Amino acid sequence: MPGRFVYWMNVSLDLRIEHAEDEQGGGSWMRIGESLHHEFNARARALSLMVQGRTIYETMEGFWPRARDDASLPGFLREYGQIWTSMPKVLVSRTRTSAEHNTRVINADDAVGALADLRARTEGDIGVGGATLATALLRAGLLDELLLFTHPVILGAGRPLFDSHDEPLELDLLEQVRFDQGVTLHRYAVRGSRA
Repeated sequence: MPGRFVYWMNVSLDLRIEHAEDEQGGGSWMRIGESLHHEFNARARALSLMVQGRTIYETMEGFWPRARDDASLPGFLREYGQIWTSMPKVLVSRTRTSAEHNTRVINADDAVGALADLRARTEGDIGVGGATLATALLRAGLLDELLLFTHPVILGAGRPLFDSHDEPLELDLLEQVRFDQGVTLHRYAVRGSRA
C-alpha cells in the first residue's frame, strides 16, 4: 500500500498559519504547552518521513539541531530535536541543493512527479510541512490527510492554510482531540485523493 501525504499544521480558527509575515511557525498566538508538544513528538515519531518546503525546513533547521542537546531545555523539546534531526526528510526547494540532518533535496520545479514516486515507494504516513508544498500536492490529487492543531484565536489576516484553491475541498473527520488551553486536533481525510 502506498504512503499517505499528511499536511500537518498549527492553525487559527480562520485557518491562518501565520499572522505576521515571516512568523515562521512561532507566532505568539499559538498555545503550545507541554501536553501538546508530547503529542507533536508522538505523531512525528510515527511518520515514515517528512517532506518540507524551504521556509518550514529552514525554520526547523535553525532551532531543532541545537535543541536536541541543549540541557537548558525541557526534555520534551530535546526529544523533538532528536526526532527531527534523525527522521528521513526531503527538502523541496528551488534555491538549495544540499542539506544536513538526514535530508535529501529535490528541485521544486519537478517536485510533484518526484513526490508522487516517493509516495508510491513509501509505506506509512509522510508528514508535509509548508503551504506552497501542500497546495501543489492538493492540486495534483496527492494530499491524503490534514492534521490540524487549531488554536482558539481568529487572526483576521495572514498566510492561509493553502494558497489559492478554487474548488471546494470535501473532507471526512477521522479524529478529534482536545488539549490544554483550548487547542484541538482535527484529522481529516481528503476526499478524492489518488491512491
